[in-house]
Amino acid sequence: MSQFFQIHPDNPQARLVSQAVDIIRQGGVVVYPTDSAYALGCHIGDKSALDRIRRIRKLDDRHNFTLVCRDLSEISTYAKVDNSAYRLLRHCTPGPYTFILKATSEVPRRLMHPKRKTVGLRVPDNRVASALLEDLGEPLMSVTLIMPGEDLPLIDPYDIREILEHEVDLVIDGGYCGMEATTVVDLADDVPLVLRAGKGDVAPFED
Repeated sequence: MSQFFQIHPDNPQARLVSQAVDIIRQGGVVVYPTDSAYALGCHIGDKSALDRIRRIRKLDDRHNFTLVCRDLSEISTYAKVDNSAYRLLRHCTPGPYTFILKATSEVPRRLMHPKRKTVGLRVPDNRVASALLEDLGEPLMSVTLIMPGEDLPLIDPYDIREILEHEVDLVIDGGYCGMEATTVVDLADDVPLVLRAGKGDVAPFED
């Protein structure tokens, strides 16, 4: 049976944030809010938690997980960022974007694209997510909470608890955060390529 925390969307309670981070560090799978939709997250180094998320979402080995980071400097630890990519990242973070970049050696191999050696990264503009990341001190391994066979993410924390109460360790109710996925931009090559138009404005990546 999963735990259920109501964390204030504007003033996250430090005690509950700390308890949530303890669950993540102990190998838990958590549902948490972002600036685009609710997401599933776990510790970056935990293979069994990753496998549980794959089972919940019915994902194959080719699915790109995202490292959700505190800030731009943390992105540069896990991805190779040249000057032009840095300018775009600085302009668009925090915000509802996922960026595909060449991974550094800090990224576990199982999180990389098997051929391109890329990884997805983002910095969410959400106070609950930011508080979790600040307390955790490292990125969350994450995917949007879209159930198998569905096109849109789950949006109601009470529905999420009912559906996933035996599948996850914690559901965080951080209020309404929308149902539109992030805009995904591939910055691994010379020219930015919008792979998915979502909540984030695509204008900065167009000529």
